[in-house]
Amino acid sequence: MKIIYWIATIALCSIMLFSAQMYIRNTEMVQGFFESFNYPAYLVIPLAVAKILGVIVILANKVQWIKEWVYAGFFFDLVLATTAHYYAGHTIGLSLYAFILLVISYIIGKKVRP
Repeated sequence: MKIIYWIATIALCSIMLFSAQMYIRNTEMVQGFFESFNYPAYLVIPLAVAKILGVIVILANKVQWIKEWVYAGFFFDLVLATTAHYYAGHTIGLSLYAFILLVISYIIGKKVRP
């Protein structure tokens, strides 16, 4: 079970870091996507920073209550991303895949203390 937890968690964190670096490197393009989804464009950089900090918290596994908040934040981020991409007619593959990884990581992480 620990192996499944770590595979899901590392894959989830990798997707979040990929997303954050894309937000930072291609800010104008991502802001355009946010505006097309009717999301405020000024959220791009703060969201990238939050994703990076969230990955650090999950992997460090030091303060449990903060880790719970990170999982909640990632949950809402991925639900909103998947929904926005779906209604915009884009593929939802990566955000849906990340959502599934999030659920696996969270549930198994509750059963086994990594």
